[in-house]
This record gives sequence, C-alpha cells and structure tokens, in this order.
Amino acid sequence: MKMKKYLLVIMSAFFLIQGCDRKFNANDLLAPNTGTGNITGDTLYVELNPVWGGFNNPQDIYLGREPFIYVADTDNDRIVMMNVDGQILGTLSLKKPIAIAQDYKLNLIVCAEFDTLGQTYSAVYKIDLFAVDHQIGEATPVRLLPRQSDLSKPLRRYTAVTAFFNNMFYVARTGPDNSSLFDPDNSILIFIPKSLYGGGEGDTLIGRVPNIDPISSGLLTANQISSLSSFDKRNINLVVTLTGNTSFKAQQWNYVITQIEEKYVSYFSPSDSVDFSKPNRFEQPEGSTIDPSGNIFIVDAAKDSVFKFNAFGNELQSFGGPDVFNHPSGVAYFNKTLYVADAGNNRILRFVLSTDIQ
Repeated sequence: MKMKKYLLVIMSAFFLIQGCDRKFNANDLLAPNTGTGNITGDTLYVELNPVWGGFNNPQDIYLGREPFIYVADTDNDRIVMMNVDGQILGTLSLKKPIAIAQDYKLNLIVCAEFDTLGQTYSAVYKIDLFAVDHQIGEATPVRLLPRQSDLSKPLRRYTAVTAFFNNMFYVARTGPDNSSLFDPDNSILIFIPKSLYGGGEGDTLIGRVPNIDPISSGLLTANQISSLSSFDKRNINLVVTLTGNTSFKAQQWNYVITQIEEKYVSYFSPSDSVDFSKPNRFEQPEGSTIDPSGNIFIVDAAKDSVFKFNAFGNELQSFGGPDVFNHPSGVAYFNKTLYVADAGNNRILRFVLSTDIQ
C-alpha cells in the first residue's frame, strides 16, 4: 500500500482516550534561581524545593496522561515512575533508556538498548501498563526494534519517540550510513496500530516519513534528531530538535494536505524574523516539550539552558546557566510546573513562574 494511502487512513482515524486531570499544588518552599535568569521581562522561573535526586544521568522525563511522571534513569538502567509529588511508585529495569513517550492507551514507548550475540544494539520497546494495573515493575517490555534485518547495522541508534492522537507513533533513528535513497540511517520511522486497518492488536512499521533529507543542513532534515514532540491535538504536527550539522537545530513541522500532495512543511523560516527560527540559536538541544497553550520548551545541553517560545515563535522566559544546570537533557510540563532532567547533576528540577506562586 502506498505511503499516501496509509497517511490518509491515519489522518482520518480517531482513537482518543481522555486522561485524568489532577491538580498539582506547588511546594511553598521555594529556592531562588541563581543562574543567568530569564531573557526578558520581570517574570522569572523560580525553582521548587526539594530537588529530586537519586538518579544517574537521567536523559529524559515525560509527563504521562494519568498523570504520572516517567524518568529515563539512563545509567541506573531503569525507568522510574513517580506521582506529581515526586514519590516513586515503581521502577522497571531496562538497559540505558534515553527517550520516553506514551500513547493514548497508556502504553509507554521507550528508546533503550539490548544485548544479543555479544553485541549491544539500540532498541525500542513498548510497555503495556494497563495490563498490569500500572504496576510498572511487573510489566514485560515488548521489543519493536531492531528487526532481524537491522542486526547487520549495529551503529544505528533510536534517539527519540512521540505518539499521536490515534496511537500512531514516530521513532527517530540516527547513524553514519546515509548513502541509501531508500533506507538511510537518519530517518523517522512510522508505526501505526493494526486496529486502524482492521488488523487486530499490535503495531506495524510502515516505513519512513517521506521528503525528509537525512543529512541536509537546512530545514526539514533528520540530521541527528535528538527529540520529537507532538502537540496533543488531532494532527501529526511536530517539534523536532537536532544535534547534526544544521543551523536550525530546533524546528516545527506542520503536516499539510492539499489536492495535489501531503507533506511536512516548516512552520517557521528565517524569513519570518521570529526568535525560534534564528540561525544558530541552539547548540546542542537534547529535549523538547509543548504546553497546553502551544508554548515550546527546548533544553540545550551545551548552553545549560531552557528556552521558551510562544506559539508565534517569540522567545519568552528562557533561563539557565551553569549555576542552574549541567547538561540538561529532558523537559516536561504539567499544571504550570516545568520539569527538567538535569543529567549532569543526576537530578530532576522543577520550576514555576513567579506569577504563579501562591
């Protein structure tokens, strides 16, 4: 079946499960932000106490739809599940997890690693939490990638994942071999639920997102993708961060359907003269998230900073510096609270706007 037909099925399908809405009362014990502060204005992000420690190089943090918090505790070889107050509810052993997403059936999708035949491979797992009543330690991860045919390419890495309203999900892949027109390492892989075309349970890898250059230095490139974030709406629009050789290391792609074609287009371009699309604005962006208002957050590990942009691409309360972060690698948002995986300091930090402190 052609890609266009698949994507038309995907866009027309509907599968939405409403998550729970639980209010989070911020801790009244606050610590001042001692870093470089926010970029503009008098509204600041203020750090909440206590700091959440006990992690080892946490590479990602994800706010689930329950809502629970999931941390890729990379060098402790585990996924940690917490409530919004920071209480650990359970853990799941998984080698070197680096990226987490969740679909609307509450399955976790995790980029991690596995060993076989004396070789370590990057891998993608799906974890059914509903089947074990969210007792994450009792869950059995199901490996989706690599396939048998991928075992001849051990340098391929799965670096990012995001899910959409219909439980379709994308997996970003990187690697050194990008000479093939049909299967370059730098790609975004498309998984769709078999239920969307009457195939029962499970997921099908239907191919790569088309018209995305694997090594371009401009817009619409898969040049070393480090994070993918969807908008939690009935579309398949994306925010993408990249660490490859491009001047535009954070991009927003919107999926456009016309009478002639359907494809991703860059929502912002340098000609827009907005902050988000300024060349060389980022150095090593490792994580991204989008809040319910459409604000985009990017964590830059090299700049030890969090950057915030509104839906129009204007920069808002960006902040950070080496006094605040050391190689931040993941970011999440829930109920006016920003969560940052401060990987180099082995901790999770939380922030609220000064205007939201009660």
